[in-house]
Amino acid sequence: MYNFHGQYPGYSNIPQHNYPYNMYKPYPYPYYPSMYNYNHPKYSIQIKDYGPEPFVININEATKQNNNFRTTLWTGEHLQITLMSINPGEDIGLEIHPNIDQFIRIEQGEGIVKMGNTKYNLNFQEKLFDDYALVIPAGKWHNIINTGNIPMKLYSIYAPPEHPWGTIHKTKAEAEADEKTHCY
Repeated sequence: MYNFHGQYPGYSNIPQHNYPYNMYKPYPYPYYPSMYNYNHPKYSIQIKDYGPEPFVININEATKQNNNFRTTLWTGEHLQITLMSINPGEDIGLEIHPNIDQFIRIEQGEGIVKMGNTKYNLNFQEKLFDDYALVIPAGKWHNIINTGNIPMKLYSIYAPPEHPWGTIHKTKAEAEADEKTHCY
């Protein structure tokens, strides 16, 4: 074996076999180190509301990691991102947002979206799968139903925000109880 250090003085591209192998962190790189839990073997993301500060995240990983029915991930003055996990056979519940447009992307699972002008006439229906996105215009009644056999993981963008900063609903029942006591 050659001694590159002595043989090529000043040469910078020499093999380096003794560097610390844990010197570089695996993807996702932590732009905000407090966002990642390095004690977890997969470097899990801390799921909490980071708004209204500047924010960068692997949204796919954060969405799949979320096990709460609803968790706000970022809340600003004009926009909000929430993560949802809908169990098999469950739905988000029939709802309407009179003054809020909503974007939803499915990261895991499958289901059906129903929309309409009245809650008794949901005449729009489409199947949903991984990587599908949907837009719900303000004033449309809608519901998303998980028809698969694994939790449906999705994220939703509201403009303007729908839920108070830091909202976490572990279950659908908890979300429904909170909505009855608080008028957002």
